[in-house]
Amino acid sequence: MREKITDMLKKVRRIEIRTNRQVSDALAGAYHSVFKGRGMNFEESREYHAGDETRSIDWNVTARTGKAHVKQYKEERELTIMIVVDLSASGLFGSSQESKREKAAELASTLAFSATRNNDKVGLALFTDKVELLIPPRKGRQHILRLIREVLFFEPKSLRTNIAITLDEINRVLKRKAVVFLISDFLQGADGLLPTEESSDVLKALTLTNKRHDLICFNIIDSREKFLPEIGLLNLEDSETGECVVVDTTNGSVRNDYEKFNTQRLQDFKKALKKSDIDLLNIETDKAYINSLKSFFDSRRKRR
Repeated sequence: MREKITDMLKKVRRIEIRTNRQVSDALAGAYHSVFKGRGMNFEESREYHAGDETRSIDWNVTARTGKAHVKQYKEERELTIMIVVDLSASGLFGSSQESKREKAAELASTLAFSATRNNDKVGLALFTDKVELLIPPRKGRQHILRLIREVLFFEPKSLRTNIAITLDEINRVLKRKAVVFLISDFLQGADGLLPTEESSDVLKALTLTNKRHDLICFNIIDSREKFLPEIGLLNLEDSETGECVVVDTTNGSVRNDYEKFNTQRLQDFKKALKKSDIDLLNIETDKAYINSLKSFFDSRRKRR
């Protein structure tokens, strides 16, 4: 048990060091330029000067002092960040050095440390076909390390996925506008399809969440979910349903159909989210993502 705990702590520490370096070297400025505060807080009242907006007049202070005063505001710097991570069984798959869950943990850590540098509060929700763990937003290094530990080692009770139910719960518990980072492979249902325009429950939940908050989706993809290698007969099992199928990868038509199908489902998903004005970034398990993430934030800043 002690050895297992030591290994867990080492893994958390490795992710902390790697992601902290990435944030320091490349990402902090890009994150700050996009997520720099949404609201305005009242600061003080001062005497009216020619050219001030009459809509800003503080009538209570004006009546009390007999001189016109206006309200002054300053930008609200602190944001609430909620990182929502899919822990359904499909996340355990990995054909490279990292599983999708490990990649999700590293990405969640990068986002969390970026938020901390921005003085934002960070919370975490882990979900399958329900929210299995909810940690309220807080600040501090120890809090962030706990979030990383939970993403890596929390053992969910369910194998399946339900994004719509999860987002309904997130919308219920978040009383104020927040930035919601949704990290998932977005594979749901017996057929393993990404939500499209026909999957109205998922898209409605995504669209509603984006209206209430600032929703950004990160799609975790393994290369084997895009194409098949030529390695003979391959036994595939759906980790969420247990359904098995044998695929002959020596058949070129089978490989081509598989690649076309998965290319199309990714394009359909991107199109469906774009229609609802929801930002999406694909994260591949066998590729570095920090430059893509920085470019994504830079392009997002220019659009908004």
